[in-house]
Amino acid sequence: MKTPAHKLVDEPEFKKLVSTRWIVSFTLLALLFVSYYGYILTVAFYPELLVRKVGSFSNVGILASALVILFSWFLTLIYVVWANQSYDKNVNSLKRKLED
Repeated sequence: MKTPAHKLVDEPEFKKLVSTRWIVSFTLLALLFVSYYGYILTVAFYPELLVRKVGSFSNVGILASALVILFSWFLTLIYVVWANQSYDKNVNSLKRKLED
């Protein structure tokens, strides 16, 4: 005999929710890795690009570092907005199904 939770796991809505979460998470993770490792590879193989002056107080390396950090914050914001607008609503819908 299956419990309500086991029945819920077999629901197509649950499977779609899990699949969507993995797709969103891995897409954002891939974007983060590309930006981070792109920066690291630039440091390793093209350091002359990063020492170019930008203004009188900074260089490209510092700006690129800041952009990697800001980009990671932006990706986090995208995930939070998606989770609040879509994922949480679907989770609550499935919870209500479980309670019925």
